[in-house]
Amino acid sequence: MATKNIGIREEVYEHLKAHKQGDESFSETIQRLLEEAEEDWQTHFGFLDEETGEEFADAVEAERKRLDADLADRQREVVDALGEDSDG
Repeated sequence: MATKNIGIREEVYEHLKAHKQGDESFSETIQRLLEEAEEDWQTHFGFLDEETGEEFADAVEAERKRLDADLADRQREVVDALGEDSDG
């Protein structure tokens, strides 16, 4: 199996070392932590308070509407340009 050497800060090493389980290698520890993080993606849902969450949702909705309008404008421009080309 191929290996790679990486440099990490001392405090990161100590933090990683504290997460090792039993005779787990650092590679095994990193792999386990990455898999746990990928499996537990839902833990961050609900981290915003209600007001901030609503503001965020409103901002996302406003941006979606802006992008939809921009896309519609571009589509009209293309259709108009194609129509002009076929007239000539």
